[in-house]
Amino acid sequence: MFKPTQPLSRRLQRLALTTKQVNGGYYKGTGTGSTGRHTKHGGYVIEWRKVRTYIVPSSLKEFRLSPFVTKKMEPLRGKFGTDPKGANSGERYLQLWRKENGVD
Repeated sequence: MFKPTQPLSRRLQRLALTTKQVNGGYYKGTGTGSTGRHTKHGGYVIEWRKVRTYIVPSSLKEFRLSPFVTKKMEPLRGKFGTDPKGANSGERYLQLWRKENGVD
């Protein structure tokens, strides 16, 4: 019947496959790889030779690369003030909720 032109068919061949283009059983994944294996009893065994290890430079002050987060950022203060329970205080949470929602 109809066939795509040669340049178009070459371009289509280079595109990555999707799950809609192939039969069942195709799983693309995320490219992260495994760090172990599944056991026949439903458990998971970590194989330490597969685990990624990141080595931090010994002296970060002379390290030339910088993170994407600034080092000059002030610590953020929570909304809960001096309450010793902090975010876990139910009374303080209800007070803030009533204040923000206009229910008093």
